[in-house]
Amino acid sequence: MPVPPTAPRSGATPRRRRRSRALGFAALAVSLLMAVPTAQTAFGEEARDSREIQAVPGGGDLGPNVHVFDPSTPGIQGKVDEIFKKQESAQFGLDRHALLFKPGTYDDINAQIGFYTSIAGLGLHPNDTTFNGDVTVDAGWFDGNATQNFWRSAENLTLNPVNGTNRWAVSQAAPFRRMHVKGGLNLAPDGYGWASGGYIADSKIDGTVGPYSQQQWYTRDSSVGGWTNAVWNMTFSGVEGAPANSFPEPPYTTLDTTPISREKPFLYLDGDDYKVFVPQKRENARGVSWANGTPPGESIPLDQFYVVKEGADAATINAAVEQGLHLLFTPGVYHIDETITIDRPDTVALGIGLATIIPDNGVTAIKVGDVDGVKLAGLLVDAGPVNSETLIEVGPENASADHAANPTSLQDVFVRIGGAGPGKATTSIVVNSDDVIIDHTWVWRADHGEGWGWETNRADYGVRVNGDDVLATGLFVEHFNKYDVEWYGERGRTIFFQNEKAYDAPNQEAIQNGDTKGYAAYRVDDSVEQHEGWGMGSYCYYNVDPTIIQEHGFKAPVKPGVKFHHLIVVSLGGNGQFEHVINDIGAPTSGTETVPSQVVNFP
Repeated sequence: MPVPPTAPRSGATPRRRRRSRALGFAALAVSLLMAVPTAQTAFGEEARDSREIQAVPGGGDLGPNVHVFDPSTPGIQGKVDEIFKKQESAQFGLDRHALLFKPGTYDDINAQIGFYTSIAGLGLHPNDTTFNGDVTVDAGWFDGNATQNFWRSAENLTLNPVNGTNRWAVSQAAPFRRMHVKGGLNLAPDGYGWASGGYIADSKIDGTVGPYSQQQWYTRDSSVGGWTNAVWNMTFSGVEGAPANSFPEPPYTTLDTTPISREKPFLYLDGDDYKVFVPQKRENARGVSWANGTPPGESIPLDQFYVVKEGADAATINAAVEQGLHLLFTPGVYHIDETITIDRPDTVALGIGLATIIPDNGVTAIKVGDVDGVKLAGLLVDAGPVNSETLIEVGPENASADHAANPTSLQDVFVRIGGAGPGKATTSIVVNSDDVIIDHTWVWRADHGEGWGWETNRADYGVRVNGDDVLATGLFVEHFNKYDVEWYGERGRTIFFQNEKAYDAPNQEAIQNGDTKGYAAYRVDDSVEQHEGWGMGSYCYYNVDPTIIQEHGFKAPVKPGVKFHHLIVVSLGGNGQFEHVINDIGAPTSGTETVPSQVVNFP
């Protein structure tokens, strides 16, 4: 196994409330061609000024950045190579692309996937679209270092890899979903350089998965033929063939099932008609959802979606939702000057090709009402140059409706503050609603690129959860000036957490938290009675001042109902140290060796 890296990649307080199950709500129907009156929204804000809203059409073409292929399309490899050449190293570029393949068999394909590129099959089942070839991510652009292979995806394809093993050497924000690999899967770059990923869901890998140099990884509701090794934190839930629970040697955290999950909506072709399939919620899931054919769910025709293309504004997007349309964001960058508000139950807001939303004037990018079953998926929210108090809000303050039967979900929803340019946000994601599923999110305050620095891209908090019964599966949150995650809701659960504290703290004083040295990466409020987490790690790399001491990675009340399984903290190359793992428990890190300090269980 490659030696773990000695340096990493360059990479008003909420009010507690108890759930009230007695509240109901009524959905408001909005006529298509009428003046919209000034009204109170679910967030207690005034709606837009009264004005004539023209009907927004549903359906239509998918725009210039969606490339659709069928097996008879000439020059497929050349087109895929052309896009990869532009996107291979375009880490903070503006181009966005989706490569969509109609059902059929494609021979001799090697689709290399660069930044802001999604590749997906257009079948209802992964086996409908087969590559006799590969979907490849490697790290030649970065001298064999895969720790910055972000913002790309592969979904809904079957692969017969040319040499028997497909290479997918990624780090954060690079999901591998609903894939069938008829062979092995190598998660390391050529040469086995550093890697810091990643996420697999609803996928079947017939052969062995080799993570090799991957520092951590989370796999959910899948099937694997085997798993070879681990560095710091490998976590599995609902995975057939997963290694046995064995933390810390090797550091495997394995749950037989995932308590609640719902797979991400996806675009597919029904004959010549585009539709979006929305899978149903699963409980205690194990294995892929599609093992016995099409899983339970709903197909929604494209004409029930507003197909959002570059140049669309928030007013039009909101008008579409008010009309009753869902949202399909095509690949592009969307600058908005007002909040995108989704108050209608069961609305799907799906992005493809890493569709990116930027609030230019300090507004919140997206607000979801306290309603059932909203699905946010496949979106990157990029903070704008004017500070936003929040970037994504799920439910208004003190939300209390019961959504257990039909929760809202966030899947492959990523947040970035700085890196692509100036950006600021006080808190990135606030979850006020109950029962929300957060399934794979990377919330990142930039540590490289442009527009970053301790105060330049100031962002104090990453994710704050006020709602009860919220479940996070695959929670990646990094580099915030204060707390990366704060949890106030009851009965919260997190399966897999990956964190790095902010690299760029100038000195000890800058991170001082009253009498505490530094802010915990993951803090459960003292008022909470029940909380549980599995497979959770925090790493420090204080390269500006390596003498900084972080008191602990995790902070939680000592109560019978608050439990953590398999916690880890790591000092990367001795750049800063942890005194404890959680509260005042756990051995300190020390020296310049990248050796983890581990607490198997808490309390």
